[in-house]
Amino acid sequence: MTFDALSRDRIETLHAEAEQAYRTLGEAGLTLDLTRGKPSPAQLDLSAGLLSLPGTDFRAADGTDTRNYGGLTGLTELREIFAELLGIPVAQLLAADNASLALMHDTLTFAMLHGTPDSPAPWGAAPVKFICPAPGYDRHFALTEHLGIEMLVVDMLDDGPDLDQVRALVGDPAVKGIWLVPTYANPTGAVVSHEKAAALAALETAAPDFRIYWDNAYAVHHLTDERTTTAEIVGLCASAGNPNRPLVFASTSKITFAGSGVSFLGGSPETIAWYLRHVAFRTIGPDKVNQLRHARFLQDAEGVHRLMDGHRAVLAPKFEATLQILAERLGPHDVATWTRPRGGYFVSLDVPDGTATRVVALAKAAGISLTPAGASFPYGRDPRDRNIRIAPSFPSMTDLTAAMDGLATCVLLAATAQALESGTGRS
Repeated sequence: MTFDALSRDRIETLHAEAEQAYRTLGEAGLTLDLTRGKPSPAQLDLSAGLLSLPGTDFRAADGTDTRNYGGLTGLTELREIFAELLGIPVAQLLAADNASLALMHDTLTFAMLHGTPDSPAPWGAAPVKFICPAPGYDRHFALTEHLGIEMLVVDMLDDGPDLDQVRALVGDPAVKGIWLVPTYANPTGAVVSHEKAAALAALETAAPDFRIYWDNAYAVHHLTDERTTTAEIVGLCASAGNPNRPLVFASTSKITFAGSGVSFLGGSPETIAWYLRHVAFRTIGPDKVNQLRHARFLQDAEGVHRLMDGHRAVLAPKFEATLQILAERLGPHDVATWTRPRGGYFVSLDVPDGTATRVVALAKAAGISLTPAGASFPYGRDPRDRNIRIAPSFPSMTDLTAAMDGLATCVLLAATAQALESGTGRS
């Protein structure tokens, strides 16, 4: 990712070309947004049938009138669909309201206030630390920081977190958990291997109440014909003698309607009982009418896969266009690397060290909004200032290609400027 092999004259020429391209970009008057992994209108339209459900029959399969109070566990018929998809027994999976982030917030807050089934005291009675593989999901990090939990960074590799780094940290009894997006991780697209999942399940930890926060947000969000499977962490932990260790989160947020979906929490029987005991003080029950419409619309696990095939038809061309522009604009200059995800919602772009903040600022000035540099790291601090998360899902293809071409121009401008400022290049 250097210009060492080029002459200084050649770098100056590339810089001048990038400056001219950037001036043209600024004159275009763009207003483009690549900040968040939101489904596009075309994806949301795939679930339009939800709006006519459940019709006039509001009764669930067991006769429950879904319009009324109660039912903290959620509707069985919907739990059965996602239990199959997530590899969790139905009795150990709850269906809740629209946001899995709310479940993560609740479980962390309950642990801070009351402790877990394995805790000698509430977590909040002493300093708490969490392991945060990075690059990772910014909302995980924001929630952790909001609750005053110290974040410890480990490297996120192609097959999961660096286990040597994890083992070096869990000897501290203040380390209470680890965040993971196991399938198509945000933002790299990494998939936690079965071997690493098993190692995490059996990990010797100083804290008896160490938890794996297993956010399976993209379990069925494939970009290819391959349906990548997720390690079944609940069973692995039970077999390893740590049944209460995992808390599994998922939702339909990027399956049906992002703002009007259903979230899920899975874990051991004791963990589920613990959660229900505490959440009963917060709510009288979830939106069962919405759960019923989802159960009837999706029908079964294969119905979910069919729907996700529709999403793939919309998303895959956008990812292909993103990767093609990066390859064509940046590949010949060897100034960046990027992931080629098999699923999920993001492409992770690494630009020359020390230039990500500059690239994002240049893009913003040209009318292209990007996630802030460093957002994929705890406290928003990327120690190498190189990572940029790209979210191709929401823009139209026209807007996406314009934004990616503009982003490539900003990367080249920042890279050539840095090279010239540092005196890089053969004389």
